[in-house]
Amino acid sequence: MSFPLVRATIGAVRRGSQSCSGGRRDFPAEHRRVRWESAGVGRRSALAARAEHDRRMEYSTAMLTEETWPDFAALVTRSNGVWGGCWCIGFHPDGPRGTPDPTVSHQEAKHRHVRDGTNHQVLVYADGTAVGWCQFGRPAELPTILNPGAYARDASTPPDWRIGCVFVESRHRGHGVARAAVTTALDEIRRAGGGTVEAYPEQTVERKPQRGAYLHTGPEELFTQFGFVRDRRIAKWRWVMRTTV
Repeated sequence: MSFPLVRATIGAVRRGSQSCSGGRRDFPAEHRRVRWESAGVGRRSALAARAEHDRRMEYSTAMLTEETWPDFAALVTRSNGVWGGCWCIGFHPDGPRGTPDPTVSHQEAKHRHVRDGTNHQVLVYADGTAVGWCQFGRPAELPTILNPGAYARDASTPPDWRIGCVFVESRHRGHGVARAAVTTALDEIRRAGGGTVEAYPEQTVERKPQRGAYLHTGPEELFTQFGFVRDRRIAKWRWVMRTTV
């Protein structure tokens, strides 16, 4: 694969031009390489070291397709199936919160979505290895969000797009992988026509620290960086957040 080099700040990644409005979507599989510039250095030495690390990090992104499926599968396998063997199927209609087929494994169900073009997901690569992702799609593609009862009670205008699962391999957390993934996901949404985008992150302030794996819809502060604002609370620590691209 070719790796065209692009040095950019957060939000300046450009990727394919294929529409996401319906039918099968075959996004280009070539990677886009991005150098992330940290916004500043923290006062404490640990934060300063992390900021310096982030300045030097260079990631590439690619859509999850049949061609990149082995990279995704390797990441999930290294991560013990991700959250008990989810394989990032939870937000799909045939996930465990929807109407799953008991004869089909989560792995095969996910692979089927990739083959059928009913999955949109950005993979983030470090040194040629997939280390994280951001899942996004139309509401019909990702209908089984968390806390559906609370969500429906105060529902406003339906979004055009949803961001579902945000995952980063444990040893790469805290170094800009999620930012790279969300940046490219929003860029793909913008190129597909844009609209209102919803995310369902966890509030992290005013609560005890959580394991990174628990924040599988992302922390709130990740999305505030991209202009998302709180719409309403749907659980003690979970919010609906929205932006328009």
